[in-house]
Amino acid sequence: MTVCEKKDWAKTDLKYIWHPCSQMKDYEEFPPIVIDHGEGIYLYDTEGSKYMDVISSWWCNLLGHCNPVINAAVKKQIDNLEHVIFANFSHKPAIELCERLAQVLPEGLCKFNFTDNGSSAIEAAMKVSFQYHEQTGNPQKTRFMALSEAYHGETIGALSVGDCDLYTKLYKPILMDVIRIQGPDCYRCPYGKDRNHCNCECAEKAADTFRKYGKETSGLLVEPLLQGSAGMKVYPPLYLKKLRELCDEYNVHLIADEIATGYGRTGKMFAFDHAGVSPDIMCLSKGLTGGYMPMALFVTTQKIYDAFYADYNTGKAFMHSHTYSGNPLACSAAIAVLDILKDGTVLKKANENAEYFTRIIKEKFASHKNVGDIRTIGLINAIELVKDKKTKEPFDSKLRTGYQIYRKALKKGVLLRPLGDVIYFTPPLIIEKKDMDIATDVALECLKEVLPS
Repeated sequence: MTVCEKKDWAKTDLKYIWHPCSQMKDYEEFPPIVIDHGEGIYLYDTEGSKYMDVISSWWCNLLGHCNPVINAAVKKQIDNLEHVIFANFSHKPAIELCERLAQVLPEGLCKFNFTDNGSSAIEAAMKVSFQYHEQTGNPQKTRFMALSEAYHGETIGALSVGDCDLYTKLYKPILMDVIRIQGPDCYRCPYGKDRNHCNCECAEKAADTFRKYGKETSGLLVEPLLQGSAGMKVYPPLYLKKLRELCDEYNVHLIADEIATGYGRTGKMFAFDHAGVSPDIMCLSKGLTGGYMPMALFVTTQKIYDAFYADYNTGKAFMHSHTYSGNPLACSAAIAVLDILKDGTVLKKANENAEYFTRIIKEKFASHKNVGDIRTIGLINAIELVKDKKTKEPFDSKLRTGYQIYRKALKKGVLLRPLGDVIYFTPPLIIEKKDMDIATDVALECLKEVLPS
């Protein structure tokens, strides 16, 4: 290649890279967009185009791309310590991070175990739950419960507790036998209720399941208040309270998957804060490092921790490890995130802007003949597109309606990544009202191009 020749980065990408959640054949006519740099809520590609990132790059970019505070923290740390084995060794960033997190987590969560991605945190939490019961005289508790349409990751254990056919159907022969609870569906509520005015009658389904299987259940995994991959399904905090009561009654661990909902996404620091109750185990990732570094962890109670605390020869230790557990660079980024959030200013402004965001979305989209439901929590807004507004009949998935809108929006400089036919916005907490105006105008324009009114 001569100095004057320009490298075709997209072509080179396709020569080597197998992208996630993609049918690579699509890339023949829609090649990957190669990003050169980012700033704030914008990404800039190698061709000079810019894109507003209103999905926070798979929900993890909490405070904008290349945030100067987080940048500085990571740069400082890299000259001090890049990594160290986390068995019998530790370091200040990990210790400080846990100390800081303990002050803002739901009551009772105080013991931290590091992994390196969300799926791994879920797997570790499940193993801890099972081993706890084995070591406390309840060896019959060998199964797990999870909600219908749940998503908890894509390793085998995490996939097992998930219930989205797109990810799980093919692998069912090799998945664990999980007890499934019919979860809340506020848009298509079988009781004819509204999510803002109900007594969570749907929790009786959970109660029935506990009566049948509670004695053999180790833990219940739940995405609190927001089932992401199910189409951003939002349900009331009362439902979590009722699950907490059931778990207490049957000695079942309530395991909170706050990987997507943590760190202010729902308007409070954690989704469980809305319910005023605490889980037994909480899994965190995504916003934990502001989207900077791969890191995850689960946090649990002193009671669960104590069941593992014994002489080595008893065999009660939790023998679970990841090479990059507690990575100092990731910990430094996570501390910087807490530094930015600690005075409450960012979250306060995000909540104020969230009201505006929801209002303009309803004003712009509600009247469209194919908009069936608009649901919101915090800065997260989701628009479910349906074939028939009255019957709530969905579009044929083969039409890929959401995907068509996604492609058109990219050409207009807005990064949407629909979940099927659910268009959603989960932007960085720092998004401004002017950006909300642009993002919603573009999304509406693309919607009308694909589905004319």
